[in-house]
Amino acid sequence: MGKKKMLHDLILVGAVLAAALAVYVLVNVLGRDGQTVVVTVDGTVIAEKPITVNDAVEIKDADGYNRVVIDNREVYMESADCPDKVCVKTGRISRAGETIVCLPHKVVVEIKGGEDADAVVQ
Repeated sequence: MGKKKMLHDLILVGAVLAAALAVYVLVNVLGRDGQTVVVTVDGTVIAEKPITVNDAVEIKDADGYNRVVIDNREVYMESADCPDKVCVKTGRISRAGETIVCLPHKVVVEIKGGEDADAVVQ
């Protein structure tokens, strides 16, 4: 009975590892490069910049302060004065569809693909 349970456990672990590998390949290998960085505060677009240009967006309002940096086709939240700093800890993003969110300040940083990348294939 012990060997049969161990075999089932190994099969389960193998299936989980295979699923994780498939997700990694889909996101990192087949994912499309981003074209535009869109920064919104409480649903309102405050900046839209090409990901190819090194730049920064500073957000200062009654809710707080955030600094978004575009550097070498990657985007990250350099600093924020929110209490938990989850947005800063998110790290760098570079692929279409990836986001950084600062919930306390209602800031969303999203990478969008080019118009041709977002087109629906029929």
